[in-house]
Amino acid sequence: MPQNEHIELHQRRHGYRLDYHERLRKRIAREPHKKAAKAQALRGLKAKLYNKKRHNEKIQMKKTIRAHEEKMNKSKPQKEKESAAALPAYLLDRETTNRSKILSNTIKQKRKEKAGKWQVPIPQVRAQSEAEVFRVLKSGKSKRKGWKRMVTKMTFVGDTFTRKPPKFERFIRPMGLRIKSAHVTHPELKATFHLPIIGVKKNPSSPMYTSLGVITKGTVIEVNISELGLVSTSGKVVWGKYAQVTNNPENDGVVNAVLIV
Repeated sequence: MPQNEHIELHQRRHGYRLDYHERLRKRIAREPHKKAAKAQALRGLKAKLYNKKRHNEKIQMKKTIRAHEEKMNKSKPQKEKESAAALPAYLLDRETTNRSKILSNTIKQKRKEKAGKWQVPIPQVRAQSEAEVFRVLKSGKSKRKGWKRMVTKMTFVGDTFTRKPPKFERFIRPMGLRIKSAHVTHPELKATFHLPIIGVKKNPSSPMYTSLGVITKGTVIEVNISELGLVSTSGKVVWGKYAQVTNNPENDGVVNAVLIV
């Protein structure tokens, strides 16, 4: 058992104090007043950062409350004047949703698509530390300088890439760990294709890994699917599409990915 859980253990064994829940309620009730007093007392940059944090919290809270209200009060259309013809029994308890509700859902969906929030095959992956991804290279005449780093993971480097002179190159991406194609599985077709990689869209561990083109498990890459012959709704051939890496490329020597459709 971790050392910091002795209070929880005591509560499980012997129960709570008689006034525990009342004190907890009062503490929660005092919290907004404490926050407000702190916000008024702070000055300068700390005040700016704290107010920004509180502003974001309030926005999130309002969104949550609105979502709960929408869930609780299903938007029903205003009851029209009772018509002469009586409704059949199977239609009495049926509720027709508002068109405005459908429109708002459509807009939300479009916003999500625009922001690039997709349902990915692997939603959570282990973060890769810099110690895992980079190896320190000693440089200089007496090998005392340690500002250079060698990438130890698979990387994608474009065709137009030109190396800097070795004296000025900080991040070294070895030729043996560079890769230009991936085995991409289409989840609906249940088939795997060998497709060229266009670029690295996002590495969840760090934006720096994304800019260096480091490919680890969970990375979203862009692949060229023109040879599959997929057509968009407007009738144009789809050229590039995103896929998520599902294996550890540095261990397997290849990149396996699932297409995000």
